[in-house]
Amino acid sequence: MEETGTDWRDDRIGSAHRGENPTVLRRLDSGFAVIGDRQFLPGYSLLLADDPAVSRLSGLPRARRTAYLADLDRLAEAVERACARLDPAFRRVNIEILGNADPYLHAHIWPRYDWEPADRLTRPVWLYEDEECWRGLRHALAPRHDGLRAAVTEELDRLTG
Repeated sequence: MEETGTDWRDDRIGSAHRGENPTVLRRLDSGFAVIGDRQFLPGYSLLLADDPAVSRLSGLPRARRTAYLADLDRLAEAVERACARLDPAFRRVNIEILGNADPYLHAHIWPRYDWEPADRLTRPVWLYEDEECWRGLRHALAPRHDGLRAAVTEELDRLTG
């Protein structure tokens, strides 16, 4: 809990601006590269727009929209490079901007792997119905993900620098 009595998850973008969001990998031009709270597909990351009032990509002025998409491209490539280096079963990344649950602009970067169940491998990750994937402790972001986090950050720094 923060001093304000709220959890950083209640204001992911504000907590990122304040340096209180522990999932932040790097501040980018248009927002924050973060590692996902759930790691059932190791390397899952997101790009959070830096303004919580922006609810969709078209809500950004053209130059900021271009910057957001460029940052998304960099983060997706960083995830791809890191995951390919760490797991020979890495297959590709899927990139999604959905906005159905959280009201602020954010993009999901989902690594996909050959070890995934055959009935899920070619389907959207949202069809993973196992409650453990979405809410259980087994896949919750934890110190055991520090190496993965470091690998994605290292690749992001290479691409950004």
